[in-house]
Amino acid sequence: MPSSVMPTSSSGGGRTSRPAISAVGLRKAYGDKTVLDGIDLHIPEGSVFALLGPNGAGKTTVVKILSTLIGADGGQAQVAGHDVATAPEGVRNAIGVTGQFSAVDGLITGEENMRLMADLNHLSRSKGKQVTAELLERFDLVDAAGKPVQSYSGGMKRRLDIAMTLVGNPRIIFLDEPTTGLDPRSRHNMWGIIRELVTDGVTVFLTTQYLEEADELADRIAVLNNGQIAAEGSAEELKRMIPGGHIRLRFTDPSVHHTAATALREVQLDDEALALQIASGGSQRELRSVLDWLDAAGIEADELTVHTPDLDDVFFALTGDNVATPAEEAAR
Repeated sequence: MPSSVMPTSSSGGGRTSRPAISAVGLRKAYGDKTVLDGIDLHIPEGSVFALLGPNGAGKTTVVKILSTLIGADGGQAQVAGHDVATAPEGVRNAIGVTGQFSAVDGLITGEENMRLMADLNHLSRSKGKQVTAELLERFDLVDAAGKPVQSYSGGMKRRLDIAMTLVGNPRIIFLDEPTTGLDPRSRHNMWGIIRELVTDGVTVFLTTQYLEEADELADRIAVLNNGQIAAEGSAEELKRMIPGGHIRLRFTDPSVHHTAATALREVQLDDEALALQIASGGSQRELRSVLDWLDAAGIEADELTVHTPDLDDVFFALTGDNVATPAEEAAR
């Protein structure tokens, strides 16, 4: 099994907490295709956990198992202290789920969608009205509440979708690709909503195809590949696993570029751009060493940039070309 950064029992804030979600050895196969091959998870309360992976890696399958929509073929999992196999009702009462595509009814109004969800959660008429009004206000949907949802923008539909998920006051929310299809502004607005949920103590299990999203939001990130967790840790821990960091020096004077290239060892040359690339982990000590060398040699670079691996680098290093076809993804 690939090596990984092992999870700890604390959230991004550093406080110890019991797990909102835990799983040991989760397995799932469709026919002769193994989708999950022994998945372990430990997600503290009040944190954001992001699951990344290529299309078809099984991210949605994990969400479906943990939300009791499908059963696992092996392993055990608990959500909010309830076993997903033996106490599914307890799990369902504690969670909210928002899928990749909006589940709202476009033919009725936003307020009617909310009231319908309140009825499904067995809220009294007065309580349902109160919760509906509060959530429409919170998600900036008051002005559109009386309009058919089919007239809403994509961002408005996603906000309504999450608002409906919160009607039952769940303490754990599964967001499966919550910003798919949204424009950058709507995506950033959704990030703000997710941060507010966590501030209120909600645990968020996030799957996303946007690596920047995981980097921005998640306390811990796991990369799912070939049915297994290829690596897990904070964004910074994962980035430190991947080589490829470097310091890039660029010159405008070809003679200075040549002098630096001759004097330095173990550099990559880019003669066309008059640049040098020096392997570096991006630490302050390494950067200071390069600057000291330039000063001592009387060489002045016109531009110095430091590149450290990002989540894109991590993702491609861990998953390679393991990308499923659309048909394989649809089956999962």
